[in-house]
Formats: sequence, C-alpha cells, structure tokens
Amino acid sequence: MNEIEEIKNKISTEQIFEFLYSLGAEPVQHNGIITCRTICHGGDSHKLYYYENTKLFRCYTQCNDGYFDIFQLVIKINSDIPNYNLPQAVNYIKQYFGIYIENEKFSQNGNELSDWAVLNRYLNSNQQEVTKRKVEMKFYDGNFLKFLPRPRILPWEKEGIKPEVIKHHNICYNPASQGIVIPHYDINDKLVGIRERTLIKENEIYGKYRPMYLNKKMYNHPLGFNLYNINNSKNHIKEFKKVIIFEGEKSPLLYASYFGQENDITVACCGNNLSSYQFELLMSLGIEEMIIAFDKQYKKLGDEEFIGWTKKLTDINKKYGKYVRITYMFDKEGLLDYKDAPIDKGKNIFLNLYRKRFSI
Repeated sequence: MNEIEEIKNKISTEQIFEFLYSLGAEPVQHNGIITCRTICHGGDSHKLYYYENTKLFRCYTQCNDGYFDIFQLVIKINSDIPNYNLPQAVNYIKQYFGIYIENEKFSQNGNELSDWAVLNRYLNSNQQEVTKRKVEMKFYDGNFLKFLPRPRILPWEKEGIKPEVIKHHNICYNPASQGIVIPHYDINDKLVGIRERTLIKENEIYGKYRPMYLNKKMYNHPLGFNLYNINNSKNHIKEFKKVIIFEGEKSPLLYASYFGQENDITVACCGNNLSSYQFELLMSLGIEEMIIAFDKQYKKLGDEEFIGWTKKLTDINKKYGKYVRITYMFDKEGLLDYKDAPIDKGKNIFLNLYRKRFSI
C-alpha cells in the first residue's frame, strides 16, 4: 500500500467530518455520506459530497471534474497559493491529523519517490511562506460574547462542572441556536474560534459540536492548530512540566472543577489526533511528560476496535516518544463506558487511571 492510501485509511469518517466543519463547510452526515458547502471552489451551495465507502469527494456544481480525495480537496482550497501541490497537501494532512507513517515512502501513479530527503528539500524550499499561511490563525472580536446570556448549565453541573469554572472559560448560551457557546483562545488569549454544543437532539445530525454561526458569520478555526484551554493552563504546565491531553472541551472543565483551576495542567485537542503543530506548542512550554487521556475507543479488550486503537496510540509514541516521555491513561479494568473520557466517571476513577498510567 502506498503512503497516499495508507494516510487515507488512517482518517476516519468522524475525522473527515471534524475537518470539514473546522473549514466552515457546514457538513451533514447521513447513511455513509457527508454533504457540505462547496469549499472546493469557495461556493455556498451544499453540493460537495464525501462518500465513506470510497473515501472520495465529488462536487456536483462548478468543479465538474469527477471524484477527488482529501489531498486534492486541500489543493483546491489552497489554489491561491502559488505552486501548491500534492507533496504539500500530504504534509499538511499528516500534520493536521497527527499521522505517523513508519516506512515513509511516497508514490503517485506508480512513480515512487523513495528518497524522502529529496522531497523534503523540495518542500523546505517553499515551505516557509506556506507554513506561515497554513498556521496563521484568524482572530475574532469577542466583545459580543458579554451580551449573550449565561444561564446555569444544569446538565454540565450535574456531571460535576462548577459554575465558576464555566464562567472563567467565558462559556455562554446562544438562544438563537439553543447551543452552549464555547470560545476557543490561543496561547496568548486571543479568540481564534467558537464552537457550540447543541442542546437539540434533532440538530445532532449536523454534529454535536459545530462552529458558531451568528449574524451571518462563521466562527470556525482549524482545530489541529490550537489546543483548547492552553491559555488557562500554560503557566501550570510550565511549572509542573507535564500536560494531560484530553479529546473534548468538557474534560478540562471537569479537571479544573475537581482539582482547582490553580492546578490545571490540561488541554483538549478536539479529536483523537495530536498534530505536529500542537506537539510543538506543548514542547515550547518545557514539558517532560505528555499524558494521553483520550476517550475509550473500544468496547472490550482484544476486539477489533481495541487493536486499531492501540495501534493509533502506539503511533503517537513512535512519532513523538523520542522527544518527551509519553504515558497513557488506559482503561484495562472496565471502569469506563464506551467513548467515555478518563474523567467522565468522576474524580476517584480518574485518579485510579492516572496512578496506573504507563509508558510504551
């Protein structure tokens, strides 16, 4: 299998969905198909389709050039960058999703570039400008947030999240969409995006978490180029020289509620991939231990999902383990339910998993 196919096979449909809505594509998922806005050419119609069975896109409007994969989509989106092509798209996707390929070989149409040093020289020759544009975040004026209502979020409080923690993270409520508004800030406290957690069951077909859309403006941002809560935890991470990485935003809120905001060493990567950019951001804080506390992605030990999940976690160690100590919070005793975060079952179970964390 060549690298192109291997990378595509490592990206789940859920990750494709996350990727699309981080780009403001307004995806909707149903019956193995994702439909979204035609971001491939900057259009507004919802005629861009992704087919789970083939892992291919098709635009049924302006593009009119048949099926294309995620790399070709990235090339289309970056058409304003001179000479942006396949190797750069591959590099972007690997970094965005934190994908590690053990035997890095690249082939296209049967022509293999076995010497990656040659490819890297090519990428580096024009990478400075591309990288600058790639990770350049859009900043938003968040003054309007202070005018949104801030009712008590009783379901979250019932789970253990304290009202003062919700207030500290500037979380509010959008009455127009009936969603919980979760602002995302970068390491310098600048607003880079806003996500909403819908409270309407029927709206979950568009995703439980979506970029906020208010007054004809989409507050989306590339999730792979920021870490939720790093603005709050950065100084504590520097002090303790360790970080706990969760998937979703609620987990850092629970941690701060259980252990105090003055002890918060958590971030959320908003998915189950750690991009190179996110890793470098953490390394800049001087971490000596990186604790992976991802959701439980298997129903029982040894099943097919378990095998795939442990392979994914092993890949994180292969990619970053030579730079920092990596430990894993992993449920071997059936303490968590399927897709629970390690902190979802309360403080005691979290501490149990934390004490039993291990290295590979």
